[in-house]
Amino acid sequence: MKKKGHYLRRVFVWQLPVRVYHWLNALVIVALCATGYLIGSPPAIMSNVEASHRYLFGIIRFIHFVAAYIFFFNFIFRIYWGFVGNKYADWKNFIPTNKKYFQQMWEVLKLDIFMMKGKENPSIGHNALAGFTYFLTFIAFLIQCITGFGLYASMTDWWFADMFVWVSNVFGGDFALRNWHHAAMWFFILFAMVHVYLVFYHDYVEGRGEISSMGGGWKFIEEEVFEEEKA
Repeated sequence: MKKKGHYLRRVFVWQLPVRVYHWLNALVIVALCATGYLIGSPPAIMSNVEASHRYLFGIIRFIHFVAAYIFFFNFIFRIYWGFVGNKYADWKNFIPTNKKYFQQMWEVLKLDIFMMKGKENPSIGHNALAGFTYFLTFIAFLIQCITGFGLYASMTDWWFADMFVWVSNVFGGDFALRNWHHAAMWFFILFAMVHVYLVFYHDYVEGRGEISSMGGGWKFIEEEVFEEEKA
């Protein structure tokens, strides 16, 4: 007689470049949001120190610009890795290309929003809803880079920034451009809050090592096995 059981199989999902991209992106977004908020809404600081000696906002702007360049080139690298990485990093995981993709998105929505019990999510890497959300996030990344360098273009003579001098006119001037850049910052803040919550939620519901996988790269897949019972 056969007895049904379960066991966990380890699957290597996130390659080292994807994990480095993820955590580097998280760090620079925190730096960009913190310094960007201070640049947009500078606090009134009373001090008797000469401004040129204090140089506080010079340091804040420097951190913002350095983080912006890291953010930009890290983003370019992730696009590249979507073509050369393993199947879990492939760009096809982020764009709905068939009816099954939308069906999986609905199943995840029922779990995340309505907390309805349904079939177990078959995805090992990003689920369909997460993949599509990251695709929208990549668009926000692009908007943030374009608007940021568009604002920076008027402050520098470097050839790289000069490639974005056209951006201000497209967005209707520096004031509107700054508003777009600021709005994108709040998008990242809200996204980060929802992202962290859902990572912990799916880790609890599915038990696949969602949190630890972005550290070591491994996830755990539960599989059914049938064993012969001894008489």
